Amino acid sequence: MLRVAVVGSGPSGCYTAQGLVQQDSSVRVDVLDRLPCPYGLVRYGVAPDHEKIKSLQNNLRTILEHERVRFLGGVHVGGSGGPSVGRLRELYHAVVYCVGAAADRRLGIPGEDLPGSWSATEFVSWYSAHPDAVDDGFVHGVRSAVVIGVGNVAVDVARMLARGAAELRRTDMPESALAALAASRVTEIHMVGRRGPSQARFTTKELRELGLLPDTDVVVDPRELALDPAYTDPSALPSAQRRNIEVLRGWAEAPARGGARRIRLRFFLRPVELLAVDGRVGAVRLERTVPDGHGGVTGTGRYEDVAAQLVLRSVGYRGVPLDGLPFDAGTGTVPHRAGRVLRDGAVAPGEYVAGWIKRGPTGVIGTNRPCAKETVASLLADVPVLVRRQVPDDSVPVLRAEGVEPVEWSGWQAIERAEAALGASLGREVVKLPDWESLRAAARGGVA
Repeated sequence: MLRVAVVGSGPSGCYTAQGLVQQDSSVRVDVLDRLPCPYGLVRYGVAPDHEKIKSLQNNLRTILEHERVRFLGGVHVGGSGGPSVGRLRELYHAVVYCVGAAADRRLGIPGEDLPGSWSATEFVSWYSAHPDAVDDGFVHGVRSAVVIGVGNVAVDVARMLARGAAELRRTDMPESALAALAASRVTEIHMVGRRGPSQARFTTKELRELGLLPDTDVVVDPRELALDPAYTDPSALPSAQRRNIEVLRGWAEAPARGGARRIRLRFFLRPVELLAVDGRVGAVRLERTVPDGHGGVTGTGRYEDVAAQLVLRSVGYRGVPLDGLPFDAGTGTVPHRAGRVLRDGAVAPGEYVAGWIKRGPTGVIGTNRPCAKETVASLLADVPVLVRRQVPDDSVPVLRAEGVEPVEWSGWQAIERAEAALGASLGREVVKLPDWESLRAAARGGVA
């Protein structure tokens, strides 16, 4: 019996587990997660108003409920109170690390650490009820916000800032975030990209959603769009970028509807400093850029200050080192060969990676399938060597003896029941539990 640990229960971890049990009838997989809840960024990264994408949890649930797959939440591998990388290797024939890219890229500009300056991920974690999130009054006293970045996460946070209370109430957003956003007085939202519209990373579907927001105008400056040569003649662009250009062109040519809120899409501007007012962010200084002819931009030395009491940076992610696992600081990934972890350039038997920690923060949720498939193929090819080593028949008693108390599937189901009950008590649907204490208490209610 081949015993495999998959560290991380997001899409890459679940797809890895699925590939293993589908292709080898003798394998048993434990899917470990630091959190007591499964699904990774599908639970804590997908915007709460994106019900269709969030429904992917149903597919991941099917994987985690497979008779040869077991979910073990609340197990912090390589961290405080959890098994080390070396210890986990002793408990399983193979370990696959699917730990994502947990750190945000920084801007590296003066004023970035002022109060009111946050990463988009911190904002998303707050309204998604991640138990590590801070509740620091993100939108309190904010009239104007600047979102730096033009990818889908930037679109998400801009959209959530403009959402009305009635629309948010239908989601699983925690009650405190709902109350804060419902009371928000944000009327101006600037989304800023340093390059042009043809190089923006948002998808057309996400982009179009901005134009469907009630009582909200989407404002685009045609002069900024025209700085992009591909805007004038988009015929050579891939179809996705052409569709984006068409949507932006339509907004640029349409008259304002007179909505109470405005989302301004800005291009060819890069932040150079966050300016303080009364000890916190009060404005963003932006430098006008122009195309350099090689796919990048160059600064012009012309500046513009945009008032903002909230700045959210959405400029990418980076993997973080896991104690005991090799790490390439340049790429933010674990060195590997077809998913096999490399230590000092040589394959480390029984250690594998999949997902963002393997390839970097690229692609969409579905990109994790072929990534996991490659890793699974490597692992299964190594089985004759892997099974020579003796491992425990069941790691859970060993973990418990060492002070680790995993949250098993019954504990997660108890959390789900508690969230449904909380929603019912508030006159809403399911409402997420927002903190470690409430999650652990609910999980304990699932122990027979």
